[in-house]
Amino acid sequence: MKSDGELEPTVFVIFGGAGDLTWRKLVPALFDLSQDRGLPSRFAVIAVDRAKSSDIVLRRRLHEGVNHFSRFGKSNAAAWNQFALHIHYQQGKFETLHTYTALGAQCAKLEKAWAAKAHRIFYMATPPSMFGEIPKYLGKAGLARDRDWARIVIEKPIGCDLESARALNSILAASFDESQIYRIDHYLGKETVQNLLAFRFANPLFEPLWNRRYIDYVTITVAETVGVEHRGGYYDHAGALRDMVQNHLTQLFCLVAMEPMVSFDADEIRNKKVDVLHAVRPIQRDTVPKSAVRGQYGSGDLNRKTMPGYCEEDGVARDSQTETFAALKLFIDNWRWQGVPFYLRTGKRLPQQASEVAIQFLAVPHQPFPPDASLGWQPSRLILSIQPEEGIVLGFQAKYPGPRMQLRPVDMRFYYRESFDAPSPDAYETLLWDVMKSDATLFMRADQVEAAWQLLMPVLEAWQATAPSDFPNYAAGTWGPEDVQGLLAPGHRWPLPTELTTAGMVTRKKS
Repeated sequence: MKSDGELEPTVFVIFGGAGDLTWRKLVPALFDLSQDRGLPSRFAVIAVDRAKSSDIVLRRRLHEGVNHFSRFGKSNAAAWNQFALHIHYQQGKFETLHTYTALGAQCAKLEKAWAAKAHRIFYMATPPSMFGEIPKYLGKAGLARDRDWARIVIEKPIGCDLESARALNSILAASFDESQIYRIDHYLGKETVQNLLAFRFANPLFEPLWNRRYIDYVTITVAETVGVEHRGGYYDHAGALRDMVQNHLTQLFCLVAMEPMVSFDADEIRNKKVDVLHAVRPIQRDTVPKSAVRGQYGSGDLNRKTMPGYCEEDGVARDSQTETFAALKLFIDNWRWQGVPFYLRTGKRLPQQASEVAIQFLAVPHQPFPPDASLGWQPSRLILSIQPEEGIVLGFQAKYPGPRMQLRPVDMRFYYRESFDAPSPDAYETLLWDVMKSDATLFMRADQVEAAWQLLMPVLEAWQATAPSDFPNYAAGTWGPEDVQGLLAPGHRWPLPTELTTAGMVTRKKS
């Protein structure tokens, strides 16, 4: 196992250590870190779960997960065997104090063997029902007491509405200081999302144009081709607005719209993101139909296969009114963005997997070229592609070769795979590394979580009060319900995702 001498001794405790998230994401990310950047030389993973198991059995199962999901491919036997020695299993119920006192004793035993005090990271990879229980017991057992050495990591969802989010934040705050709490959103670990900050604030070219004087509108799309897969039971109680908009899309929205930060300090950046949410024009309950659109997919053809409708999926009620598509129109009432609409959309069973931000610039104020000079005129557009490929594309007009003045849209592109020899780390690698380094920059703070819920509550309440009469209202393999076009101002349109091929070339689709 590669060692990073800068990292202090660390015990990484995973509640739900025998579960799917640990198998698919957490341990593969930790293993990849051990082969790439390195882990502390004195490091341990303690998996805590209810099931009967042992170190050997757990290590064997986690090895299968690493072979499936490591970005390095199938693991080298010697490398895995060395890493596996750091993995330990502890059986225990999450609602029993003895589990936590035994955990504390095991941590103390490791510290004694290492002859050093260790950072203790408590990761809740459990169902959301346990999010409010585990912190209480950690507090009762005295495991949260040391602010500099104890941290807790919580996955989404942080509540299911504003009231429950406040209640969960209150429970966390009763045992942990805010500086110890890491609310994880794996989207923020993606390289292109982080590159938004570098792109905007490390280069003098675009920041002067990043305002209402030059930008017409912004679209943010997170599109999925998959249905609910094995998450039908959870998703049918959540829906697209809770599952994706409240966290992933609002995070991207804040990064695009935030003001320049004074420093790269974690709280400075998080302050700027919270400022964006506080500046968003509130959505009034009676204006929800003009500001938000919901949809649910029915059966349809996708990738040459016939897909079932949402209500036919496993774990979903046959008369479900849960939305699988959500779109919003937001305005930010400040000097930078006054009057510029931000359009956010997400959905399942859409034609293409894509996560991207599209900045549509205003057209030139005067068009000197004759109408026949254009071979497909488009105002300049900047695309920040996050998935499935990472890159940045700038579309603009150029003269087509030949004797006549004819203009055609062309692209300038930045493509991660082509520009950098180093592979992009998995998002969980980045975020787990930051937790170990005590860097909270990419993690949500309590006030940001609550501000995002407060923004969306009128939409949630309006949708809960009035059942949709037209579900399902889009077929699998299409771009959502027809009503979503009604959110757009005249002349605005949803761009189809830009495809970056494996050769690094850009495929421009018509919008």
